Amino acid sequence: MSKARRKKRVYFLMGLFLSWVGSARALPPPGLAGEGDLPSFTPTHKTESAETEEAPWLGEALALEKVLAYAQEHNPAIQAAKSRLSAARQVPDQASAYEDPTVSWEAWNAPENFRIDQANNNIIRLSQKIPFPGKLRLKGEIASKEAERMEAELKAVEIDIVAQLKKAYFDLWLVYQNLEVYRRDRELVAQFARIAEQKYAVGQVSQPDVLRAQVELTRLINRVTTETLALGKARARLNALLSRPPEAPLGMPQSPPAPAVPYAMAELEALALANRPELLAQIRTLEKEGLARDLARKAYYPNFEVSVSRFENFGQRNGFGVGVSASIPLVFKYKYDAAVGEATANLQTAQSELSRLRDLALFEVKQAFVELQTALEQLDLFLHTHIPQAEQALEASQISYQTGVLDFLSLVDSVRAVEQVHLEHLAAAANFEKAWAELERAVGQELSRTATKRGREAAESSKGGQR
Repeated sequence: MSKARRKKRVYFLMGLFLSWVGSARALPPPGLAGEGDLPSFTPTHKTESAETEEAPWLGEALALEKVLAYAQEHNPAIQAAKSRLSAARQVPDQASAYEDPTVSWEAWNAPENFRIDQANNNIIRLSQKIPFPGKLRLKGEIASKEAERMEAELKAVEIDIVAQLKKAYFDLWLVYQNLEVYRRDRELVAQFARIAEQKYAVGQVSQPDVLRAQVELTRLINRVTTETLALGKARARLNALLSRPPEAPLGMPQSPPAPAVPYAMAELEALALANRPELLAQIRTLEKEGLARDLARKAYYPNFEVSVSRFENFGQRNGFGVGVSASIPLVFKYKYDAAVGEATANLQTAQSELSRLRDLALFEVKQAFVELQTALEQLDLFLHTHIPQAEQALEASQISYQTGVLDFLSLVDSVRAVEQVHLEHLAAAANFEKAWAELERAVGQELSRTATKRGREAAESSKGGQR
């Protein structure tokens, strides 16, 4: 081969190599966009007019189902968990992929004027690293388990937000109901105050009765005012979970369904162990740590690198070359022993954490179940005993006061007794709904209020055993 042809060939190979490197460097960094492509920030909170257009359900009646559906699309915690899951699902393909191949150029024994075409050897080499079989598969499976764990965490976040929403919803309902009680009693005491003034005008009662009536009326006016302020606080809490401005309008929550506990404790415990997202997430973590230990054991095996080379030789024949290299892990075996020990300890930690979460789940189920039973007993007691007795006492006190048999102070005591039992009854109803929400969070799924035949029989058996 002539020197001119050889020179052209060397320069052609060099140009090909440099053009490949230049094109790779010209590529934009992965995942980045130009300034014009950057997403603009959109505020989470919207104006009230926009909220009215996007959420027509925010009217007089605030349905719980629509609140939950709205939160599913707008709650930041849920959206962040969805984004984390989406990101985790992109990792397995990255973790199980080979490293990029490398291309290199070498010039050996070039003259002092750096005439590349006169170098003894010009070498263009293409190489690829190949891990020991099974290592990349394990890395991909570990990343897949992490994605499954993130999926369980998304479900845990959704269930937790639903529980918080239901609690905030029935807190708002309770404030509305308390406000109604205070307003009703305010009108009742205002009527009694007018009666006291009329009786005082004709000399049937003394002035202290009129003053006591005014004091009681002032107390109820103050309670109406403070409860109206509490309404704003309850609205703000629910709006925060919906990612809406604190002052955004909300309708009146609907009354809860009839209270019932159609589940036995054993049934709820089984549901929790099977469906609790935190347990499912920890099981995925345990599986991931097991795979990580397998991967650590694989580190004792060598990794390889293969290469193919083209030789352009000055004054000699040209040719090709191949090469294979392997790592020698046993030289520094102690670091791989330490990696296996670390992975084994992590696996044991995951097992212990799973046991802790199981114990916690069973405790939370029991706690919510007891709170449900307590609220249910209180509701039954108020509905069938306290409220009828207090209202009968008030009716009798009103008649006795009008006929002059009873003083005004005793009448006020009867009004306060009725007010108190109604407030406690409403609080018990709200506590039942909040305990139900906590029970759903503890078992990891929504629970039906309608008892199945098996669940009803188990609940009756459990109740009979407690007696």
